[in-house]
Amino acid sequence: MPARSMEVARVLATAGVAGQVRELTESTRTAVEAAEALGCDVGAIANSLVFLSDDQPVLVLTSGRHKVDTEALAARWGRGKLRRATPEQVRQATGQAIGGVAPVGHPQVLPAVVDAALTEYPQLWAAAGTPRTVFPTTAGELLRLTGGLLLPVGP
Repeated sequence: MPARSMEVARVLATAGVAGQVRELTESTRTAVEAAEALGCDVGAIANSLVFLSDDQPVLVLTSGRHKVDTEALAARWGRGKLRRATPEQVRQATGQAIGGVAPVGHPQVLPAVVDAALTEYPQLWAAAGTPRTVFPTTAGELLRLTGGLLLPVGP
């Protein structure tokens, strides 16, 4: 298993998460690819997206079935304007590359939001540090792991 995924697995184990990191042969770089590889609904993929708010990185865990409405989310969250982080900024904030960003295992804890739409699925899948590693989870577990807020991220 890749080193980044081993770090994610360590954090999950320390937090008492039962789900194990799985390494797949297929790419899980996008929500559609992940859903196809796992045989689940694209909405059950928890994408970990990094944005900047007031030049600080923040984490948005969103259902793979829709895009983040940055203006609406910033207003709901009470934060400044949100803008997508560049690939370099994502790697600096998380130690992971776009397409494989996990909700945990970062050098520092990031302020986080968990998409309310993720509560509609009894089991979710999240990236585990690389574009080919994932782990099963739930919306409640993501809230606990990230210390995030449950908010709608769409319009």
